[in-house]
Amino acid sequence: MKIETLSYEFIEVGDIKLHVATGGSGTPLVLLHGFPETHVAWRYVVPELLKNYTVVCPDLRGYGRSDKPHGDETHSNYSKRTMAKDIRELMKKLGHDRFAVAGH
Repeated sequence: MKIETLSYEFIEVGDIKLHVATGGSGTPLVLLHGFPETHVAWRYVVPELLKNYTVVCPDLRGYGRSDKPHGDETHSNYSKRTMAKDIRELMKKLGHDRFAVAGH
């Protein structure tokens, strides 16, 4: 399922590619989905948020259409710290040094 009001692309962050939906204008707002969801979890609120925000909805690593790197014995490829670094690098690549974050 796609959220029709957003544009979709794959963006390389570190050693993976994230599937990312973006749209709108204004203050950048990253919408992070929960487990075991994808960016589509935000489908009902995105149209309203697009009125005031630049919305960025990634599929986190291992979810949706984003890359799914192999895990290791420490699970560091899927740690919250690693996923946070992915989002920080994603936002830098999109040209945002400061941004708001909402999680589900």
